[in-house]
Amino acid sequence: MKILEHALQLIENEIGHIKMRSSIYRTKAWGIEEQPDFLNQVVEIESDLSPGNMLKKVNDIEEKLGRKRRIRWDARMIDIDILYYGELILKTELLIIPHTQIENRNFALIPMVEIAPDFIHPKLLLTQKELLSRCKDKLAVKKFIPKK
Repeated sequence: MKILEHALQLIENEIGHIKMRSSIYRTKAWGIEEQPDFLNQVVEIESDLSPGNMLKKVNDIEEKLGRKRRIRWDARMIDIDILYYGELILKTELLIIPHTQIENRNFALIPMVEIAPDFIHPKLLLTQKELLSRCKDKLAVKKFIPKK
């Protein structure tokens, strides 16, 4: 939980103003399932950074917070993804926007619906609510209630 707060602070300091943030959600691991549950949160950011520079900052923040890149879907301290960049559609060697597979992942769609239910996916031309209603992902996504 503290790592999420630290990540948000670094995002605010290094990328841009956080306009909105979803609740935190707990989900089972996706991909490699024999690992601890993940905590997920979606934030809307106002930034002057280009998508490429934003990705560099995201990677720097992940590294500062202890992320080690080993194998795909491996357990990790933090994973920050750029899901959307306004209505931009972008595909480069390092970055694809909108994030690939978002329409197949409840752990991204449920917090997106919380903060931007009517935001339209620029390629699929469906709202986040519509994407969630069509999503076939069966992994449970539950609001995280921190222990006091």
